[in-house]
Parts: sequence; C-alpha cells; structure tokens
Amino acid sequence: MSKGQTVGYVRVSSVGQNTVRQLDGIELDETFTDKCSGSDTNRPELKRMLTHVRKGDTVVVHEISRLARNTADLLSLVQQLTEKGVTITFHKEQLTFTGDKDNPVNKMMLTMLGAVSAFELAMINDRRAEGQAKARAAGKHMGRSAKLNKETQDKLRKEAAVPGANKAKLAEDYGISRATLYAILKAA
Repeated sequence: MSKGQTVGYVRVSSVGQNTVRQLDGIELDETFTDKCSGSDTNRPELKRMLTHVRKGDTVVVHEISRLARNTADLLSLVQQLTEKGVTITFHKEQLTFTGDKDNPVNKMMLTMLGAVSAFELAMINDRRAEGQAKARAAGKHMGRSAKLNKETQDKLRKEAAVPGANKAKLAEDYGISRATLYAILKAA
C-alpha cells in the first residue's frame, strides 16, 4: 500500500493578507488556500480539500485558527477528516489526530484552543463594531467613498429630471451602475 498525500490547508481572512509564512518549508503534494473568514465552513478551498483527501492522506494546517474559528466547526472538521482515515496535524500547536485512540489530552487541547480562537474572533468583531460606532458618532464616513461628489450628483439629478431622460445612458455617461443612479436620485 502506498503512502498517502500530504495536503496543506492555508487560510487568511482577507485577499490582501499574505499566506507565505503558513506551512513554509513543509513539503506538500497539494495545497488548498482560502482568503476569507474562518467563522464558518462555507469556504471554497476547504470544501475542495475535504473532497480531495482520501484514506491515508495527511492534512497539515499551520495553526488551529486557520482551520476554524468556531469550536463546533473545528471539532466537526477534525472528526470528519479522521473518520475518512485522514490524519490531521496542526503544525504550530504540534497536535496530530488520526481518529484511532487519539490522545485524550490532545482532544482537550484542541477543544480549549478552539474555544480561545472563537473568543478571539468575537473580541475582534466587538472591537471593530465599537470602533465603527465611535467613528460614526464623530461624523466619519463609513464604507466606500461616494463615486460622485455632491456637485456631480446635483448635475446628474438635473439631467435625470428632464422628461424622457435615458437613465441607462446617464448611468453609463457618469460611469456608475443604474442601481447607484437610482440611489442618488432617491437620496434627493
């Protein structure tokens, strides 16, 4: 019987983040990389990895929080993999799970560290919400900047008010979507 593949799973929370430090120097046959939140398991590359792996394979993840930021999801994913006969290793924490008589201390550590990761995500979200609320209270604009400045929006409204004005053409001329055009008109 041949040795299975060594498969890496890498995740960062946003497209701009770098994945280089994760699994650097570890020889892998295949790598699956997601650039999205780990708050749930609805991630394209995670799904591909789960479909790809077979009995005898080993999945290597840099650290527990890279696989899941939710304790229930973390435990479920580890169980799902080990029930398929796949070994999963968390490199940073030096924890490995095979499903066969896994060390009870390792299981406890997985659960505790998963809970810490979930707590950390909740704290990040709380700090973000608090910062946004303070910024709004201070009159700061939240979200993307307006595509058109106030003067241009006023000009657009006047042109749109002309009977028979072609709104699709106006949107095209101003380089905005029709939805944005109607939002500007509605805001008047």
